[in-house]
Amino acid sequence: MTGTLVLAGTPIGDISDAPPRLAEELAGADVVAAEDTRRLRRLTQALGVTPKGRVVSYFEGNETARTPELVDELAGGARVLLVTDAGMPSVSDPGYRLVAAAVEQDIRVTAVPGPSAVLTALALSGLPVDRFCFEGFLPRKAGERLGRLREVADERRTLVYFEAPHRLDDTLAAMTEVFGAGRRAAVCRELTKTYEEVRRGPLAELAAWAAEGVRGEITVVVEGAPDKGPEEIDDAELVRRVRVREEAGERRKEAIAAVAAEAGLPKRQVFDAVVAAKNAGRAESAGRAESAGSTGGR
Repeated sequence: MTGTLVLAGTPIGDISDAPPRLAEELAGADVVAAEDTRRLRRLTQALGVTPKGRVVSYFEGNETARTPELVDELAGGARVLLVTDAGMPSVSDPGYRLVAAAVEQDIRVTAVPGPSAVLTALALSGLPVDRFCFEGFLPRKAGERLGRLREVADERRTLVYFEAPHRLDDTLAAMTEVFGAGRRAAVCRELTKTYEEVRRGPLAELAAWAAEGVRGEITVVVEGAPDKGPEEIDDAELVRRVRVREEAGERRKEAIAAVAAEAGLPKRQVFDAVVAAKNAGRAESAGRAESAGSTGGR
């Protein structure tokens, strides 16, 4: 029988947010892999728990080398508990490599749900929460940061980012440049901790505030891009697009439907434009014929 890998969420601030199952898993796991063993010690002391199993470090610097060792433990039947400093393992924290390796070996992976800075900040932001995407940490280099932001400049879902406090002013300035000064956002600082603060406002205003210096754990939530609405296309352009499709071999009905879908318009509107252009063409031809007839009679 293979073992089980347990991903356990840890409090992002207030220790009383720890789920009861976290203490049970810490006490009973055969191996506890922690991002920082010193922080783990403070956590277990606060929860009044003494791990019975072996405690090992598992952080960015040794994640690649230690993953095979932990997979061997799992393959031998061990229950391995993975915890990071705060929040859920593998979400911008160590853990993904171990989960992927365990899944590849058909080893069971489960979780102890816990607090999440992503969802907590999203809920507190006051911005739309029905659709969102998590972008993690942005690159440190200015050019790469701008490039990453430009990739999502037209993203209509709410965006969530993690950021280091000493880079927050540069990040908000870059967001202002790419997303626009008026795009709404929220900077969530020290969530669930004593000095929790949620600062909401336009990006330009938040960038000016952050330039004075900000401390603590930071999560940034940014409003998605506004809906641009249907593309502004005049009747002549609609008719031209239909004609191009007809010349390529499409039947008029299918061409009208395709152009309407491309432009985000009702099919009837495109159909009426085509009919009006056709009638106008007939009237013009008739006028030329009448003019030619009158000239010939003189």
